[in-house]
Formats: sequence, C-alpha cells, structure tokens
Amino acid sequence: MPRALSLGLDFGTSSVRCLVVDAANGDELGTAVVGYAHGDDGVLYGDDPLLARQHPGDWFDSATEAIVSALRGIGGEAGAIVGIGVDTTGSTPVPVDARCRPLALDPRFADDLAAMAWLWKDHTSHSEAEEITELAKTMGRPFLAKCGGTYSSEWFWSKILHCARTAPHVFDAAASWVECADLIPAWLTGQSDPGTISRSICAAGHKAMFHTAWGGLPDAEFLAALDPRLADLRGRLYSGAEPSDRIAGHLRADLAGELGLPAGIPVAVGAFDAHMGAVGSGIRPGTLVKIMGTSTCDLMVGPDDGTIPDIEGVCGIVPGSILPDMLGIEAGQSAVGDLFEWVAEQLAAGADHATLNERAAELRPGESGLLMLDWNNGNRTVLVDPRLTGLLVGQTLKTTPVEIYRAAIEATAFGARRIIQQIRDAGVEVREIVTGGGIAERSPLTMQIYADVCNMPIRISRSPQTCALGAAIFGSVVGGTHQDVAAAVNAMTGFKDVVYRPNARAVAVYQSLYELYETLHDAFGDTGRHPPLDGVMKRFMAIREEAASA
Repeated sequence: MPRALSLGLDFGTSSVRCLVVDAANGDELGTAVVGYAHGDDGVLYGDDPLLARQHPGDWFDSATEAIVSALRGIGGEAGAIVGIGVDTTGSTPVPVDARCRPLALDPRFADDLAAMAWLWKDHTSHSEAEEITELAKTMGRPFLAKCGGTYSSEWFWSKILHCARTAPHVFDAAASWVECADLIPAWLTGQSDPGTISRSICAAGHKAMFHTAWGGLPDAEFLAALDPRLADLRGRLYSGAEPSDRIAGHLRADLAGELGLPAGIPVAVGAFDAHMGAVGSGIRPGTLVKIMGTSTCDLMVGPDDGTIPDIEGVCGIVPGSILPDMLGIEAGQSAVGDLFEWVAEQLAAGADHATLNERAAELRPGESGLLMLDWNNGNRTVLVDPRLTGLLVGQTLKTTPVEIYRAAIEATAFGARRIIQQIRDAGVEVREIVTGGGIAERSPLTMQIYADVCNMPIRISRSPQTCALGAAIFGSVVGGTHQDVAAAVNAMTGFKDVVYRPNARAVAVYQSLYELYETLHDAFGDTGRHPPLDGVMKRFMAIREEAASA
C-alpha cells in the first residue's frame, strides 16, 4: 500500500520551515527553510530596544515557498500527504480586520509597526503586564494561578492593552486579534471570520489567561477595569479553545493548487513551537524537554487529576496544551542563543560559534573566575521580569571573550537548574532531560555543561527539527494515520545515541558556583530576599585558583 506522509510547518522568529515525514516512522523525506523578507532576520525593530514586530505577510509568502520547495524532495508523492500540522512563535498576536486579514496588509497600515504582528519577544508592554498582575490580585481574580502568579509583557493581553494606549488608530481599526498559531491554520483552510476560526488551547491557556475553571477568557468586569475597550474586544475574540489533535479545517482548493497539494487535506489546530517541539522530542511524564534556540522553553506534562499544584513563576499550567488530556507545564529563559550571539558579536569581534565552543571547551569548570546572570533579555522564569538585566562578575584585566562565552553558557545552565528546582519544589518529579533545537545539535560543550550543572543525564531528540516534527505528528493524527497522539509519538520519535552524563568533578565545582548564582539571583532579582554579597568576588577567585591548580 502507498505510504502515508505528514507535513509540518514551523514558523520561527526568522524563518519558516516545512518538513515532510513518513507518518509510519517519522523518517524525514523533504525539508525547506525560507527566511522572512522584512526586517533584520525577520524582525522589525524600532527606536525602543524593547520593541520587536514582524510583518505577517512574510508568513504566507515564506510558507508557500517552503512548502513548494519541500515537496520537490518527495518527488511525485504529494498526493500521499494525509495531514498538516502548524506551530508558531508565541505569544505573537496580530490585529486583523473583519475578514481575518492582518491590518498590515491594508495599504493604510503598510508601514505602521503597531499594525504588524507583536512578536513574542516584544517587551514594550511591561507596564501593562505589571498592571494586569496587580489588578488580578486586587480584584481577587484567580487568573494568575495558572500562569505562575505574574503576567508577562510577552503575552497576549498586555500587548493588546499597550496597543490600545499607544496606537489607538490601530486598535480601533482591528475587528479582532489573532495569535499567529491560529491565523496560519485559518489561512490554510480559507476561514475568514475571526470569531469562528479554531483557537489553540496552547496559546489561549498559556498567554491569554483562558481556563474553563472561570469560564474561558478573563471576565468583562476585570477587562473593563483595565480599559473598557478590552471588555468590548472580549466579545470579538473567542469562547472556546482546542488542543492540536483536533481538525481546524481542510486545505482550501485555490491554495492547494498553488502549492501542488490535493485540496481538502485536514489541517490541525495550531500550537506554539516549543510545545510541539516537546511532542517531537517524545515528551512523557517525568521528562523535562528543553527546546533550545534564541530563547529556551522548558516543557513538562503530567496527569490532569488535581495532583499537580499551581507553580509560582512558570509560564502556565494548561490542560491539553502539549498532549491532549494531560496538563502542560511551560517555563523558559528569555535569552540563550541570543546571549551567546551577543558575546560573539559584541565581545568576540564576530567570531564563529564553532571556534568559540572549541576554545571554551579547553577551560576547566570555574577556571574563568566569572559568573553571569543570564538576564540580558529579562527573566522569563522564575522571576517573570523583563526589566531585569544581565550581570557579569569576576572580571580582571586578563578576562577574555572566550572566558565570557563559557560563562554565558554556564549562566544559562544555572538558570535552567533554577527552573528545575522550582518545579521540583512544587512536588513534580523531574527524572530526565531531553533537548532539541539548534544548540542541542551543534554544541556538545553546552550539553555537557548543562549535564554537569543540573547533575542529570541529557539526551538529544533524534530529529534536528523537533518543532516541525511535532507539527507533523499532529498532522498524522488529524489525517487518520494514528489513532491518537501517544501512538504517533511512539512511532515517529526517538533519541540520538549520544548521552551527556554528569562528570563528578565538574558537578562539585558547579555546585559551588550555583550557590553563588543563587545569591546573585536573589539579591538582584527583586525577590524580597536579601542575601549578603560580602565576599562573593573572593569566592570566585578561590574557585578559579582551585580550578587552575587541578
């Protein structure tokens, strides 16, 4: 019998990736990556360093090109594609008109940054996020319980409120707001009513304070207390949200002809890239999946039976956001690959990462005498504060860019350990770490440092394209090849042979450094705790001297 194929679309920060896989076993048959045309690597920046937008027209153009290119890799088998899955960045909401067309495609708004997609890493709404957090506490609303206790400037409502206040002409022109993860399936399936398109529980639950426990989105009274315009908008958004094993619609005929695909292929409800990357990495209870790229998302799943408590400082605990019928737990770090890139570009004269990795690997743990806080793009978890900044302690006149590069890797590993500690403190077991994404593929040094800092073995997802594979897994489910997501994950995912195991000597050194990291974390993180900083620098020097003599 002819084999069944599935297609996954992964909309990242700078490009869209199309992956065609054999739905029976996950073998990757065709792939293509197409960058976005507008901005700097697909991102539109303004004078405000916190601003990051994206032209939504790039999504459609780049996806079309990527699909056509990927299909060339499978010859004449386009007719064997049974389903399409979609993942995107998030929270990346975009204002749309009554036909679900992004306002940026209207000539009146062609050059208006406020009419573009508000990219996940846009932090211009930090004041609004603080206001939402404080109002929820003041009014006694439970909304924050499921998103770590603090609302973020990276998320849906804070961005929309900021638009209403700073660009009312755009807010007033918008019939509704739609997450990228919801807009792409609507575009593929030809749905043009923003009030009836399928909405992702992943996006709604983690970023828009949606939960069935309080009837869906935040109530109108709460939103009106923020701004009456938000209460009015609520009725033009949605009342329900779905997991990604549901069908959002079927591929529209005109687009199918342009792409070279049969019309009517089922398209799954969308979700965020890291969440589908967790699925593509074979996530299961007890496994923490780290999707490592410009930022990092940490994902876990657990039973939806009331045994997992609310966890302060995480980015959400949402039923069905990763695997249907299970709770999805999200945390993460705002700068990982971006932090390494900053060191390479600004301090190492544009040196390539392969060279920096090779030279940094020659250093022993603790040898640099440096310790860094990884907050150059704020802190996503567990402090949830975009106004925190990076810190480098322990510099001397002989400190080198390579030493700082290694310190940056170590800092992100300490941040990762702090997240694991927060989740474990809530009673959730973390037995293993699985990583996916570009950093996991290209930097053995980073993986070994993470294994040593976290004192846990680390495995690498078999696929270098975990997010697109996760999307393709959902495509295979809505296409009928697998009866459920669990069966698809078992059939289509796996791990590389390499396992990074903790080195006992490195674990001991990093334990000492982590204790100092926690001191700096609590002292500078506005935690309410005030650990003494006396002697911190001398501790670094002592660790450095001990490492040098080892």
